[in-house]
Amino acid sequence: MKILVADRISPLGVEFLQKQDGFEVVEAYGLSPDEVVEQAREAYAIIVRSDTRVTREVMEAAPMLKAVGRAGVGVDNIDIDAATERGVIVMNTPGGNTIATAELTFTHMLCGTRPVVRGVSGMRDGKWERKQLKGAELRNKTLSILGLGRIGAEVAKRARAFEMTVIAYDPYLTEERAKELEIEKVDLDDAFARADYLTVHMPMTAQTKGIVDEAAFAKMKDGVRVFNCARGGIIKESALIEALKSGKVAAAGLDVYEQEPLPEDHEFRSLENLNLTPHLGASTEEAQESVGVEIAEAIAEVLQGGRIRNAINMPSIDPKDLQTLSPYLELCMRLGAFARQAARETVQSLHITYWGGMIDFDTIPLTRAVQKGWLNGIAGDEGVNDVNAPYKIKALGIKVETTKSSSSADYNELIEVRTIDSNGKEQSVRGTIIGKNADPRIVEVDGEAIEARPVDTLLVVRNLDKPGIVGKVGSILGQFGVNIANMSLSRSEGSESALTILELDEEPAAEAIEQLVADADIQEARVSRQK
Repeated sequence: MKILVADRISPLGVEFLQKQDGFEVVEAYGLSPDEVVEQAREAYAIIVRSDTRVTREVMEAAPMLKAVGRAGVGVDNIDIDAATERGVIVMNTPGGNTIATAELTFTHMLCGTRPVVRGVSGMRDGKWERKQLKGAELRNKTLSILGLGRIGAEVAKRARAFEMTVIAYDPYLTEERAKELEIEKVDLDDAFARADYLTVHMPMTAQTKGIVDEAAFAKMKDGVRVFNCARGGIIKESALIEALKSGKVAAAGLDVYEQEPLPEDHEFRSLENLNLTPHLGASTEEAQESVGVEIAEAIAEVLQGGRIRNAINMPSIDPKDLQTLSPYLELCMRLGAFARQAARETVQSLHITYWGGMIDFDTIPLTRAVQKGWLNGIAGDEGVNDVNAPYKIKALGIKVETTKSSSSADYNELIEVRTIDSNGKEQSVRGTIIGKNADPRIVEVDGEAIEARPVDTLLVVRNLDKPGIVGKVGSILGQFGVNIANMSLSRSEGSESALTILELDEEPAAEAIEQLVADADIQEARVSRQK
């Protein structure tokens, strides 16, 4: 399998890949966009840093592409939407440069507090500006951190060592985690209003782009100091320029920009109270070695069928959880397939509910398994996997909702897939895992209790509840040489109809189904293919 290393990573990472069986490692650096397309044609994986762009055109030219790995954090140079549509996993290495970026952030904070940069350049020019270069102290100042992931947490630890008060805005930060880091969780307005120092450590998204803008600066104290070693554009550059000129911001430090490299005539270059570095966040020997080896190991693991680490466009799952959930993944796929084939009209929404022990786990992989099962057989030749299943379901106009229910159920673990069609009609199927062998079972269909193994071929029959129906069904199937492996019957109290699910060794001919539905006593007969 060809692995294209399009940007330079640590030689240790390349060496690791070269030692694996079955890999052809191609190092091709400094490629033009057309050359990247050409090199990608037979690639199973592409590894980049920030220079090479992995565009939709690149992915469309690479039918065998399984994964794109970014040796670093930011994935601005990778078309995530195109990757997701094509089922390509995009992975990064968020842990490898954590310390390097946190330390650079603190370097900027210190240089924005004490005029070290001007002092150094002045000394080189023969100046002695001791009286002019008065600074401040970090101690007893309030540091406001926007985004408390790995890097933000490391910055917080260092700030506390400098006896700063640390507050943080992060919509995903729990009170327990804030308490553990000995910081205060605040809302965004508070984060702006209370900051003596403000630093951002967020990914670039539609929600975070320009989050620090004119309105944000208006809420801040006069003389605030602002720093960004995360992604360019989180701080609106035009707003920062005006705030630096007016004195609202006393000093700032940037390592990232809306346009990189920073244009030679950019106004940032003329501001004396602004320190600039050329995107050095991950530029330490230790960080480069770490991210290079980490992404090489992650790519190898994916191509060898192992676990998926740090995926951007699909959930990562702990190996121990995966082992526990494994039998339920197959069950969910089969419930999804059964639910789609049971629907008689266009389905508008898909509701998935989990009961019992399931609620203690991350159920996103299970939800994706339901979606994969739903799509099997209708997705054409493009293929369906955990990456693109949610995209393809959304493209069909189907809304997916999930619920974890703490109410009691008939089984220790229970999963329901319920559909609502364009006429508002609801249909449902429930399943669980039974026994030491972890056998999947369908245990309820449209509210009727039944027990059937979701084998590859099921025949679902609804009929009038009267003697002789089972014999008729068996006789017709026998005429066409179809063997019944097992069957399960159900009838609701007070109902005139019954439900039968037959497990078949092979799929019956269309003529057999036609004979079944032609019988006046049989209301419905349909084959449900589970694969």
